[in-house]
Amino acid sequence: MAGQSRKWMILVATIWIQAFTGTNFDFSEYSSAMKSALNISQVQLNYLATANDIGKLFGWSSGLALMYLPLSLVMFIAAFIGFVGYGLQWLLLNNLITLPYFLVFLLSLLGGCSICWFNTVCFVLCIRNFQINRPLALSLTVSYNGVSAALYTLAATSINPSSDSIYLLLNAIVPLLVSFAALVPILRQPNVDPLPPDGVRRNSLIFFILNILAIFTGIYLLLFGSSTSDASTARFYLAGALVLLVSPLCIPGIIYARDWFHRTVHSTIRIDGSGFILVHVNDLELHKELLARQNSNLSNGDGYTLMNNENGSMYRTQSAKSSDVCCERMFGQDQLTMLGEEHPAGVLVRRLDFWLYYFAYFCGGTIGLVYSNNLGQIAQSLGMSSSTSTLVTLYSSFSFFGRLLSAAPDYIRNKFYFARTGWLTVALMPTPIAFILLASSDSAAALHAGTAIIGLSSGFIFAAAVSVTSELFGPNSVSVNHNILITNIPIGSLLYGFLAALVYDSNAYSVPGNSLSETLVCMGRKCYFWTFVWWGCLSVVGLVSSLLLFLRTKHAYDHFERHRISTQPIVS
Repeated sequence: MAGQSRKWMILVATIWIQAFTGTNFDFSEYSSAMKSALNISQVQLNYLATANDIGKLFGWSSGLALMYLPLSLVMFIAAFIGFVGYGLQWLLLNNLITLPYFLVFLLSLLGGCSICWFNTVCFVLCIRNFQINRPLALSLTVSYNGVSAALYTLAATSINPSSDSIYLLLNAIVPLLVSFAALVPILRQPNVDPLPPDGVRRNSLIFFILNILAIFTGIYLLLFGSSTSDASTARFYLAGALVLLVSPLCIPGIIYARDWFHRTVHSTIRIDGSGFILVHVNDLELHKELLARQNSNLSNGDGYTLMNNENGSMYRTQSAKSSDVCCERMFGQDQLTMLGEEHPAGVLVRRLDFWLYYFAYFCGGTIGLVYSNNLGQIAQSLGMSSSTSTLVTLYSSFSFFGRLLSAAPDYIRNKFYFARTGWLTVALMPTPIAFILLASSDSAAALHAGTAIIGLSSGFIFAAAVSVTSELFGPNSVSVNHNILITNIPIGSLLYGFLAALVYDSNAYSVPGNSLSETLVCMGRKCYFWTFVWWGCLSVVGLVSSLLLFLRTKHAYDHFERHRISTQPIVS
């Protein structure tokens, strides 16, 4: 029982780490102040936003560090990197030091790199301590990364509502303090023993309760995260948010009261086991064995031939004779027929499915992230600078809800089953609609609605992506393959941000009489109109790519689901 309690303490610690280390989401809060302090153009400001995302290109370095260093030390290295990166920028904005633009770029890169190191620590903690329910643990903790901006907005308002640089100070100090708070649970990790079937069901119920609590947390931050500019009121709301973050510590009590929950709530909800075990290694191995046995005796059935190709992966190579050459190339050639087949990096980059997936992410979730980086300038150009905090909180909160929503398809799979790549397509549909809304109107209502829709859509994609990667290309290779996938984030941040900056600067002008008259400012709908149009068109490309990926992988998902249902008594 003590070991189980320590395990859940570790989960609470990862929730705290994720909640306070999404420091790239509050860039819009201080971007205008940084632009004025450095006296730079919008294009140069975009490069600083891109630097925050370039850190993802160095995500592999945290994995390398874990091969030689303790987990707790890697966590504090991440905190120290962020402390230096954000701390020196805070000194710059407060005129305590003078730094050249290139050095500020490197400091922004350091801040972004620290986020990747923290993420790696959280992933490893979840995988080590929740081997059966690890996708549930990952989904829940990653979701809390989306509320960072709302939490930092409350904290900044409670300290100094008139200072933009306070965000940088919080970005530097808070992750370090959270690392000290998480140190004791990490050092006291329990031995991981195999869970009995009833233990798996209990864990699923606890995760269900934690998701409900997370929803309340998100609603609270959405309602109160930026609803006041008064410091004393903000402190009250911040205290309430911290209580919600601490409340999962009641989990040991839930463990002792599990019998009561089993008799009342559990029997009603009928959580027979987490739907997230879809890609559990043992189930996949059983699925492969059954497929091989079926294919050796294949004389009737659904008319598909499975065979090993030269790379050792199994693909669908026979399609309906009535299909034309174009459809055959798109839907039949090199088509995936088995979930969980391991794909080394060399095989991965030669797969059409991977590139469809890559462009779906590149033209979907990445655009949403770039949009959030530009919220400060978007609000300023429409004369809504005072609403920047509200917009950042709105995007952050709805991104949080989107991440939580990515778990819903697996909870309802016994009632309604749909391939996860299909849910990814559904999640991408609102993004072009949001950009059409933003391009067609410059009203505050349109801006708030578009921000909420984009946050919800991109949040779902960010959280669902890890599971999709493991299902399509193998759970054992997910750490490498997913890092290859997210290289699209810094690339998209550079290209999409550069496009937005060019449109902005082409319509910008110097403000007469301003003490910083050399700083170019753009006001009006024209500043981002063509940016929204282009981003909307690109998001349609992502939607089409996701739809093609769904059509190519639907058979593999359906085949696995049929085998899962038919072998359920054997697996349980």
